[in-house]
Amino acid sequence: MTNIAIIYHSGYGHTEEIAKSVESGAASVAGVTTRLIPAGDVGSYWQYLEDEADAIIFGSPTYMGSASAPFKAFMDASSKYWGKWRDKLAAGFTCSASHSGDKLATLQQLSIFAAQHQMIWVSLGLMPGNNNSKGSEDDLNRLGSFLGAMAQADADKGIEGITQSDKETAKILGERVAQASLRWNK
Repeated sequence: MTNIAIIYHSGYGHTEEIAKSVESGAASVAGVTTRLIPAGDVGSYWQYLEDEADAIIFGSPTYMGSASAPFKAFMDASSKYWGKWRDKLAAGFTCSASHSGDKLATLQQLSIFAAQHQMIWVSLGLMPGNNNSKGSEDDLNRLGSFLGAMAQADADKGIEGITQSDKETAKILGERVAQASLRWNK
């Protein structure tokens, strides 16, 4: 059995909704178990992350061009476990109100964080959507990310503002990490 942890922070519910889509994708792969862990609750999961998790998927909203402060607090606290996640797979996702919102900076921050823990980063693995005259907001990877999954939801809407295409893109990230983890841990 392969174990995948999804650690996330969500200030307004949007990133949590994307985390659930990532989990759904990972859990759809036979032989995989998943665990959603809010970043603020990670204290009781450190041993699980060290001993049992084969992959850890990180998710944070993009606030002011960076991971949120509560997610950053988790990142900082993880320094006590430096080197304990070596060769575990990692991936990431983020959500913000703006189409760009500097989400790439957050994904870069998450990938560098994973590299500092000597983890192996798994990219999104999708071609960009919505980048030609026949594209639409319904395309998978409509925001054109390669490093991880990006989602966008208008600031004046709740989780109903998240497009189905962003949820499906997140689901594909979860599936990709699950499949990679099964191959990596043979």
